[in-house]
Amino acid sequence: MHVMTIVGARPQFIKAAVVSRALRGRPGVRESLVHTGQHYDPNMSDVFFTELDIPHPAVHLGVGSGAHGKQTGEMLAGLEKAMLELKPDWVLVYGDTNSTLAGALAASKLHIPIAHVEAGLRSFNRRMPEEVNRVVADVLATLLFVPTETGVRNLAAEGITKNVVRTGDVMYDAALYYGDRAGDKALQGAGVTAGRYVLCTVHRAENTDDPVRLGGILRRPRPRGREAARGAAAAPAHAQHPQQQGRAEPAGVRVIDPVSYLDMVALERHAAAVLTDSGGVQKEAYFYGVPCVTMRDETEWTETVEAGWNALVGAEASRIERGVERALAGKPAAHPALYGDGHAGEQIADALQRQRP
Repeated sequence: MHVMTIVGARPQFIKAAVVSRALRGRPGVRESLVHTGQHYDPNMSDVFFTELDIPHPAVHLGVGSGAHGKQTGEMLAGLEKAMLELKPDWVLVYGDTNSTLAGALAASKLHIPIAHVEAGLRSFNRRMPEEVNRVVADVLATLLFVPTETGVRNLAAEGITKNVVRTGDVMYDAALYYGDRAGDKALQGAGVTAGRYVLCTVHRAENTDDPVRLGGILRRPRPRGREAARGAAAAPAHAQHPQQQGRAEPAGVRVIDPVSYLDMVALERHAAAVLTDSGGVQKEAYFYGVPCVTMRDETEWTETVEAGWNALVGAEASRIERGVERALAGKPAAHPALYGDGHAGEQIADALQRQRP
């Protein structure tokens, strides 16, 4: 059985590391990894392959950044060529990026079975490009690997019930496997002390491309709770360094360059709270028992909100400030197991072998 794994962005590298490790060494199974080049900066790409022991890409398309149509079109052409040459039995796509969409479309046109990891997530906001990407991938997929019961229900509401497998979350697998490997050097590099900073990441287009929303986010919060909120460290894992844009750092905010996965894990684990618009970071905060404040109007990870560990505050400065204050006030008493048992990767590998084309 030959599996072609398509990745292109930071979260996909982490997820692929889990499943690739589960596939590796299984009799009769081989994997070809194709990197679209959606994330191309060494700190957002190369370091993950080295750090997470991901197989070297068989094909690197080097597409880079660009408008959605241009980027997806270039990926589609490159992936179609790679599929014709490599002749995989399965095409495995992850999440909701343009790489996911292009991989699913190319495989569908060539009648190659598609497996979608992280299927069934919905924000119910079609203005988000990620929502469009994942809906299309789910419609085209032959096998749908769903992390939560909410995802299963979302698919059923859309009439998708065949070959839906609830596996748990591969990101939770990664958190368990790599969590203890993250030391505290990242804290030293960022100049922060464990438990005395708020970790912030901002990358989503709805925030970075909207001057009003971005202005609300960048306005300095003034939490009046614990000392941990003062002198907070802001670490935008996906944004360009503001000093590179000719702007000085606001007082009390420390801006750092993109960091490796293990360094990000260390910063997440030791934060007093996390402030983000990233879906993956929301979950990782939950995995490590750190309260999260999400600068969005909706989330795919509704379980974290229902459990009291995550608050949706949008991008208005006063709401963000109140959300951070509540997060610093204390943690919820319960921390239910929402994302499986840490063996999602093995379940995905098993299902691919059972339903071999």
